[in-house]
Amino acid sequence: MQSEEQPVMATGLERIAAKARSEPKLRFTSLAHHITGERVWENLQRIPSDSAPGVDGQTVAEAKEDFAAWIEPMLQSVHRQGYQAPAIRRVYIPKPGKQEKRPLGVPCVADRALQRSTAQVLSAIYEQDFLSCSFGGRPGLGAHHALATLTEVIAGSKVGWVLEADLKNFFGSLDHGWLLRFVEHRVGDPRLISLIRRWLKAGILEEGEIHPNEEGIPQGGSISVLLSNLYLHYVLDLWFERVAKPRLRGEAYLVRYVDDFVVCFQYRQDALRFQEALCKRLGKFGLTLESAKTQLVEFGRFAQRHASKRGRKRPETLYFVGFTLHCTRNRKGNFKVGLRTEKSRLKRSLMRLRDLMRRMRHLPVREQVDNLNCVLRGHYAYYGIAGNFRALQRVHRFVERYWHKMLSSRSRKGYVRWEVFHRIKARFPLQQPKLRLPYRELQALAVL
Repeated sequence: MQSEEQPVMATGLERIAAKARSEPKLRFTSLAHHITGERVWENLQRIPSDSAPGVDGQTVAEAKEDFAAWIEPMLQSVHRQGYQAPAIRRVYIPKPGKQEKRPLGVPCVADRALQRSTAQVLSAIYEQDFLSCSFGGRPGLGAHHALATLTEVIAGSKVGWVLEADLKNFFGSLDHGWLLRFVEHRVGDPRLISLIRRWLKAGILEEGEIHPNEEGIPQGGSISVLLSNLYLHYVLDLWFERVAKPRLRGEAYLVRYVDDFVVCFQYRQDALRFQEALCKRLGKFGLTLESAKTQLVEFGRFAQRHASKRGRKRPETLYFVGFTLHCTRNRKGNFKVGLRTEKSRLKRSLMRLRDLMRRMRHLPVREQVDNLNCVLRGHYAYYGIAGNFRALQRVHRFVERYWHKMLSSRSRKGYVRWEVFHRIKARFPLQQPKLRLPYRELQALAVL
């Protein structure tokens, strides 16, 4: 059933995308019929089987088993604008390298599949509108593309100053009224407007009580990623390109990954003027900069020379998508942007591996190695970028030492000799550090 329907579904979205591309001001008044049972089923299949259930307690397996019973009533309620979005179960997860926790919304499984289906239809339109400076939550683009673009902009352009910005409680501050107005620029189908409004107003279940949601969108749903991107597309991206940038004296570049963004400038005075205007612009739409995490940094090919004049040994560093960016030079002596794992992210990874080894130290050695290698492969896949090999080696050495300690703690003799440990490693090898993106491959990801 799925294989027969996929070409038809793809063609429908391709037609929407082509229309949106050719007519940038067109409002689409009929979109709900693209949210079909086949599309919802396909997205339900993509939800991991171990995903946490929502407020209704329904697991992914149960949602698949009962699909025929709930899909038609769901689609009918969407078409008559009567869909009742279930409450979102709120959980808290630790922030990287911090004591505080980030709220995360867990939608019901069936609602999650509907959100993904709706996001697919809307993405066919908005992917034609989003600018090349935006990377997070978009098909075919990710953090590595944003990082590669930023490094190439700094290395190849007249960049002397970089504004590292952080939005305060971004997802919890989005104004529903403004967001719906932004959606309505391109979407005129009242069924989809009603559906999005219901999702925005869905209650939040916390500590056994359901609380109304008057502003912001819960992190965790597929529709939340798209809507947050759309919000900053109108509030930040378009404003930067059409209003702010033309008024600056020198070159300027914006690189944004969801709500994490940096702005590069040729001149310091431009950066200061922009930062002042940015605060006013964000305030109009209910957003504010986190002053403690927003800083203007002198960075670029001339930063080393200026740093010595200002009494510093080396230029300042930047933080972006989990990496620390620093000024360095290649073997030929030319300027380049160096990358290494940000300290708090590295510490978090080591603590996660340590806790994993503690929990599973009594499991068979083969199971321990399989679990460790799974985590190591994920770490290398993200942080395995040109110039960051030493940080990968540090993680590998930590795992070796601590795993030896855990094996010793369960030994009757109280200690596993190193020659015995090396034989264990030879039989059950740990994943070796590997660069996923050498320099040339990283360069190729840049969107300029």
